[in-house]
Amino acid sequence: MKKFFSTEDWWAVWIGLFVFVLSLFNLAGISLMGWAVKTNVWMDLSKALGVVNPTSWAVPGFVGLILTYLFMLVITGVGAKVMGWNLQKYAIGFTFIFWIAYGCWLLGSFAPLAVNTPADMKKFGLDFSLRLTAEGGFIIALLVGLVIGNFFKGFAGFLKEATRPEWFIKTAIVILGAALGVKAAQQTGMATAVLFRGLCAIVEAYLIYWALVYFVSRHFFKFSKEWSACLASGISVCGVSAAIATAGAIKARAVVPVMISSLVVIFAVVELLILPALAAEVLHTQPMVAGAWMGLAVKTDGAAVASGAITDALIRGKAAELGVMWQEGWMLMASTTTKLFIDMFIGIWAFVLAIIWTTAIERKPGEKAVGAIEIWNRFPKFVIGYFLAFLIMLGVGLSSPALLKGANAAIGESEVFRVLFFVLTFFSIGLISDFRKLWAEGIGKMAVVYAVCLFGFILWIGLAISFIFFNGLTPPLVK
Repeated sequence: MKKFFSTEDWWAVWIGLFVFVLSLFNLAGISLMGWAVKTNVWMDLSKALGVVNPTSWAVPGFVGLILTYLFMLVITGVGAKVMGWNLQKYAIGFTFIFWIAYGCWLLGSFAPLAVNTPADMKKFGLDFSLRLTAEGGFIIALLVGLVIGNFFKGFAGFLKEATRPEWFIKTAIVILGAALGVKAAQQTGMATAVLFRGLCAIVEAYLIYWALVYFVSRHFFKFSKEWSACLASGISVCGVSAAIATAGAIKARAVVPVMISSLVVIFAVVELLILPALAAEVLHTQPMVAGAWMGLAVKTDGAAVASGAITDALIRGKAAELGVMWQEGWMLMASTTTKLFIDMFIGIWAFVLAIIWTTAIERKPGEKAVGAIEIWNRFPKFVIGYFLAFLIMLGVGLSSPALLKGANAAIGESEVFRVLFFVLTFFSIGLISDFRKLWAEGIGKMAVVYAVCLFGFILWIGLAISFIFFNGLTPPLVK
């Protein structure tokens, strides 16, 4: 039993499932975490904070923020205590990390940075926005962490006990499983072509993209198997989540997923700024092709969905100029479905890689085959929590459509904590990232691998296959 409470991997499961279970009370109409802070896109700072369920919890946003901080301090503090960490140092370090990271997230939600659709531009009265979405807060958190980690090393050392990026991201992934389960249940009524396209995305991302990126990084850039595997997952599958899951499965060093995660977020922002405009320019007569392409090309969930929303708005605008009024949301649906199907199989892919690494990659000639116990030891345990949450919510949604309203409320509450754990992750990544060490490890060369693979074949293979399956499909017309 000790093993179940002695590692960050297992505590990611327990904390993630605890948040998930509390959110499930919404199925019975009971909001236990409706006080959690909701960060709005803002121009007026006084309107930035709210709570997830103001109907059940009529408290000011800043009170919700304090309650959210205390809740996260307690649930992670219990894990820190049981794992034998210095609880006092952890509590102090976590407090600094939480408030600095949240400040970055709040800044990332500033409208001129975050607004990403023409409708929202009009709503906030903006002529220009960087269109980073609120996920720009991840970039800000990473940059602030890098500054502290490299130029204020004494302070970074003071925060060391609570600087746990892998623990934070694994917990976030467990919570993410619930959201994906609800989305999967809601997607079952979609058009067959869209669902089939989503299934094809699995083949593209896991069998074509992954293999090509691994080959390029190994044979042309001479990266090790450890680096190449994590790079392949980060670049071709689902960015941060896939890189962390792969690193856990093959027992990679902590620095590997940290560096790759940094690159993934930076490149996702670049894609978000470029690809929707390109799709609107060259694919305005193939709207569903454009939508599906966004789901395959952009490697973080938020940026992929945002790209789909921008593409949807831009192409519908072009069509309206020609007198064609397409219904809103169908291109976004194609983007979301494609990304959803890729995300669903992260856990399975981690398990496959754990088996391959223990039975083939690390097995020396003449050695006996590695036993099942080693495969189990290698398997990233947080994936168990991810699938439990996913399957429970999928079952709820499929068994009773009437429960989907409660399920969406549950996800609204748990997603607050998923996002905050992500923000803590990126700030922590910055804190432990030494520029000199990163350069010595080859982050510059990795960026070149990323650029070569993304712009060399990932974008164009995805576009070609999207065209094969969606050529000629258009959204329904507005009635």
